[in-house]
Amino acid sequence: MTERVLQSAGFLSRLRGRRAAPRGAYDPSFFLRRTAAVVGMALVFVALGALSGTYVGFDFMQAILDVPGGLVWMATQFVPSLTSLQKLDTILPALGSTILASIASSCTAAVLAYICAVLGSRSVGVGGPFPLIVRAVASLFRNIPVVAWAFILLFSFKQSEFTGFFALFLTSFGYLTRCFLESIDEMSAGPVEALRASGATYGQIVAQAVVPMSITSVISWVMYMIETNIRDATLIGLLTGTGIGFVFDVYYKSFRYDIAGLVILSIVLVVIACELTSNFVRRKVI
Repeated sequence: MTERVLQSAGFLSRLRGRRAAPRGAYDPSFFLRRTAAVVGMALVFVALGALSGTYVGFDFMQAILDVPGGLVWMATQFVPSLTSLQKLDTILPALGSTILASIASSCTAAVLAYICAVLGSRSVGVGGPFPLIVRAVASLFRNIPVVAWAFILLFSFKQSEFTGFFALFLTSFGYLTRCFLESIDEMSAGPVEALRASGATYGQIVAQAVVPMSITSVISWVMYMIETNIRDATLIGLLTGTGIGFVFDVYYKSFRYDIAGLVILSIVLVVIACELTSNFVRRKVI
């Protein structure tokens, strides 16, 4: 019986036009197909890049040749000098204002986003149309760039600190709501079902199951949002005339590139410090 089955299997293999390869045998055609697919995709991307560059008039070779000169100019013009250090009394307050605005917008958005995420979650939410409404609002706020929000709000609130704060808040709210929704929906349903079976109220389920299980992810996302908002706040300050972005714009347009370089250096140091702090907090919490 076994011999007959093996003969049938060999006959079917010959009918398909190929010989059955033993398990674990080396198949060179697999690697050839894999290599051909990778090369084909690379050629497609190169062709798309060439067509796009030709359409917009971008000269790739000329850009490559201009890179060394651009780096030399940056190294000679944007290096802070001893005289530029005298402007630290102007740079540091503006930098502190930018950091505080970023932290305030991130934390305010995080509180409201977490409340909306809990109520709009598919697993522990209130149900009805609320989850759809929360996801639609989060998608709207998240997909509008922060620069676009700044331009929109400038017409209503003019150039002020509140304009920059509001622009960062709206973008942060949309982004964090989506992140919190995903974190809550991916939680294990065991503790929630156990509390429901024991007769716990909705508030008790949120306090005893949802918050403890999602707090590490929430803290991680909030720290990441603070880092992102500090970088974005610099650009927002160029538009709203506030914070470190405005200071950079003033010195850059007045051709004081050494002071502008000092502003950039201070922003980089703050972002690195925020990232190190964020990593430290994540390690302690997680």
